[in-house]
Amino acid sequence: MRRVITNPELLETVRFLKVKARQDKSRIWEVAAEQLSRPRSGRAELDLTHLSRASSANAAILVPGKVLGDGNLKHPVVVGAFQFSQSAKSKIEEAGGKCVTIKDFVTKYPKGSKVQILR
Repeated sequence: MRRVITNPELLETVRFLKVKARQDKSRIWEVAAEQLSRPRSGRAELDLTHLSRASSANAAILVPGKVLGDGNLKHPVVVGAFQFSQSAKSKIEEAGGKCVTIKDFVTKYPKGSKVQILR
């Protein structure tokens, strides 16, 4: 039996990603919607150490899940995620980066070119 998403914000974000995938003919948003639709235990929870190692300066990173504040970020990046911990937000902004919601991230990068999805 398929699990039903009960979080209205999550449901709206998944629908938004699917619509954008069709409109912009961009597979990356469809993949992000699939990953965000998984059960909570299957969604990404990444810390700043992982982001720092997997990205370069000024990279655009999409995390279909939550960004946690453990570790340090060594360079500025633009991070789009469903949720951020308070410490993660402050450390990303302290490093010169930006924290944005998934909707704002998709609006900024409509085709998804040069965007990394991290899990």
